[in-house]
Amino acid sequence: MVNFKPLDPEFPIERQFAVDSGPVVLINLFTVDLVEQDALVGAWRSDALWMKKQPGYISTQLHKAVGDSSMYLNYAVWDSMADFRAAFSNPEFQQHLNHYPSSAVTAPHLFEKLAVPNCCTA
Repeated sequence: MVNFKPLDPEFPIERQFAVDSGPVVLINLFTVDLVEQDALVGAWRSDALWMKKQPGYISTQLHKAVGDSSMYLNYAVWDSMADFRAAFSNPEFQQHLNHYPSSAVTAPHLFEKLAVPNCCTA
């Protein structure tokens, strides 16, 4: 089972669930022992295929750190916090977390797009 570690201990993902907003972007950092990297990717793939079928899902992408690092980053976009919260809290999804290797640690956090004049739109 994956071990959770808050990316921001002052405002962990459980507290973020109480904020109604959207669209939201999930940034999820994973670390895993080198020998369990394939197992991590397999577990993530299973989760991604399940999430793709959920209301409000837009997209996801898994990234691997350059070189010999065993760090991964998942970037997922959702229509709303309510949609992500419903999918993440679903008992069927929670069962999926048992498929991760025991060395896996995840640090999920949710973000909103920010408009910055002359740079990007929200």
